Amino acid sequence: MKLTKEQGVHCANVFSDYFDRFQRIDDYIRDQKLNSLANRPTVLPGMGPEEDLFSDFTIHPNDMDFELVELPQDNWDIYLNMISSHSNMTSIPGRCLRLAVLEKNTGKWVGFIRLGSPVINMKPRNEMLGGVFSQTPSSAKSFNQTSIMGFVIVPAQPFGFNYLGGKLLAAICCSHWVREKLNAKYDMNTCLFETTSLYGSSKSSSQYDGMKPYLRFKGLTDSEFLPMMHGKPYDDIKNYVENILGEFVPADASSRKLKISNKIISLTKQALKNEPEYEKFMATITNALNLTEKKRYYASNYGFSNFTDVVMGRTDKLIPDKENYDKHHLETIIDWWKRKATTRFESLQAENRLRTDIEVWTSGKELDIIR
Repeated sequence: MKLTKEQGVHCANVFSDYFDRFQRIDDYIRDQKLNSLANRPTVLPGMGPEEDLFSDFTIHPNDMDFELVELPQDNWDIYLNMISSHSNMTSIPGRCLRLAVLEKNTGKWVGFIRLGSPVINMKPRNEMLGGVFSQTPSSAKSFNQTSIMGFVIVPAQPFGFNYLGGKLLAAICCSHWVREKLNAKYDMNTCLFETTSLYGSSKSSSQYDGMKPYLRFKGLTDSEFLPMMHGKPYDDIKNYVENILGEFVPADASSRKLKISNKIISLTKQALKNEPEYEKFMATITNALNLTEKKRYYASNYGFSNFTDVVMGRTDKLIPDKENYDKHHLETIIDWWKRKATTRFESLQAENRLRTDIEVWTSGKELDIIR
């Protein structure tokens, strides 16, 4: 299974035309987001789902009341894709809990959460746990039964800006309400919640900072992965190679798009090896790798003192920490957030800096990605 030099040059040029446009990760993310908007149907003003987002910024945090709702996937996806800077996955392998947070007095959504099965290898987690859990069936089962990851923690804007909405959603993920929901739905023994910041190198802080005892910063992740091509350029290069070689990645393969991208890169390297075009192609790949960042890793133990032993499979009996366990009850978390949000809201109000325009992604509007 090989490409000729000419075919390799063609593929290399497609990669170059695509990736050499981006200088930073937010350039890449913005391109993906705008590309995804092209297929979104338009709606009449005042009749879109943005009307369901929180919009009364005269309400004081102390007067708010919240409800957590497990929305149907289609509805949840519509709201998330409207407010999130990322082009979000719809088909999720493994565990998946989609939550929406409703402000009950207004009947409006303030943010959206998706929890799922954690990635297998995470350097800061390994350091926190004191080692890498082994891939034996028993230890892998223990890890899967105790750990959950926050993949989406996105407040509606400007609720997030005005009221520290990101901290509210992140703290909710660390609540016993969420832990018990996961335990009941998936027969888990949840004691580890983890998430990463959207950016690491571009920003020295995150919405997850200043959240002790709920979330604690544990270090930076590794960043050696290649962003994928999307949209028409991806379709064109995939079809080009398939017309030459036939189906080169099985149709039922898991993570098929990633495997197709990696295979085309490998075939292109092979075709250009010992050719002058090889160095230019490798420079393009290096530039694409440099778009990725080390992300800030945060973890919560839900107030259990021996969570590391349980995650690592040394015991299945959780021991509540006398000082912190009760702080993870949802009502206590909401009270903690209200104190922080009050300081934020009243400060912005006094400085006349409250934002009131609802921020949603449409085909004609671009938003700040790195806030």
